[in-house]
Amino acid sequence: MKTYHVTTFGCQMNEHDSERMKGMLESLGYREVPERADADVILFNTCSIRESADSRFVGHLGEAKRLKSEDPEKVIGVGGCWAQSVKDDVFRQFPFVDVAFGPGQIPKLAEFLTSDSITAQGFFEFESFSGHLPMKRAREFQAWVQISVGCNCKCSYCIVPSTRGREVSRSPHELVEEIAKLAQDGVREVTLLGQNVNSYGRDLPTEERIRFSDLLREIDAIDGVDRIRYTSPHPKDMREDVIAAHAELPSLCEHIHLPLQSGSSRILKAMRRTYNRERYMDRVAMIREHVPDCAITTDIIVGFPGETDEDFEQTMEVVEEVRYDGAFTFIYSPRRGTEAATLEEQVPHEVKRERMERLVDAVQRLQRERAQRFVGRTMEVLVEGPSRTDASKLRGRTRHNKTVNFTGLAQPGEMAQVEVTGATSTTLAGEELLLSRALA
Repeated sequence: MKTYHVTTFGCQMNEHDSERMKGMLESLGYREVPERADADVILFNTCSIRESADSRFVGHLGEAKRLKSEDPEKVIGVGGCWAQSVKDDVFRQFPFVDVAFGPGQIPKLAEFLTSDSITAQGFFEFESFSGHLPMKRAREFQAWVQISVGCNCKCSYCIVPSTRGREVSRSPHELVEEIAKLAQDGVREVTLLGQNVNSYGRDLPTEERIRFSDLLREIDAIDGVDRIRYTSPHPKDMREDVIAAHAELPSLCEHIHLPLQSGSSRILKAMRRTYNRERYMDRVAMIREHVPDCAITTDIIVGFPGETDEDFEQTMEVVEEVRYDGAFTFIYSPRRGTEAATLEEQVPHEVKRERMERLVDAVQRLQRERAQRFVGRTMEVLVEGPSRTDASKLRGRTRHNKTVNFTGLAQPGEMAQVEVTGATSTTLAGEELLLSRALA
């Protein structure tokens, strides 16, 4: 039996794509191995959103080059957004690579592996959903579900439209059928994926077109689905019907990821985000009104071209006002082929670093303060496995997407009732209520 190893960089969409790659390979008779050195096929699923992801990937390729020199029969494959962004240049830069493919061409990997070709090949057209492929999930009780691919937004810093193409939605009937099958297979939590999930369905034929909130309602009605999550929404499309669904649908979790990027309306305009600070704060107010206990997380970019001290202070003001439960913070790095990379007034690196340190300090302080509201409460936790820091404890997540390390007897995939006894900026601590387990 031939073997494979996949290394994944980047976002949850990439994680989902990698699960599809693995499922496709196993349907061809390949077996996954934990070490690259033992693999007949070595694959990298790449990200190109940030410069750091590029650098980490290139570092890993060095090992693949060495392994290929030791065993020329090994197949080296590079997929994902970085491969799409450089296209055939990947073979010029890394001549030991055998196959390269973009996110819309994952099925071509199977064609390459089953063909008699001995020449390097690249596949970069936007043709298909990875969601149509077999899937090997990391956990049997959790699943990613791709509801759309691509993006119609034109954010000036973002490379995604050029690597994943225009937005294309999957049929709601197909999605409901897929999720119903997942539920029958034991999946309790589904995470819906799209570059902008809020705009789901707008490109569908009239007879199939439904709103994102309607799709959420159809999924909520599926027996066996206990939790629904989604990522990522866009503030310009975050409307009241979706927010109200969080209050009305039993399975839709009390967590909304609402990317900010900047608290300065001037910078948001330069980013081409199509909303301003006021509209963003209106969305936050609406969330707090409908779902007062909702966890709100965000993305923030520091040091976008032209960002002044005043612009950054406006971002800090929004952070203090919203009091996020978590934030992914990034130092701006120019991406090839984007408008922002050509802008003047690039912010000096040392200024970016100082602003980032201030932002991270504030975010962590507010995360810690926000987490205190859970102490003393009994929370429903979906058990994921042993704690990463203490093997004698279990780890799981609340509906608010907070990680909990706790003592108890629950098994992965079970829902445990956990009394929260402590909180840090990143995790909760607690004890399972075993009496409630015995009564159940």
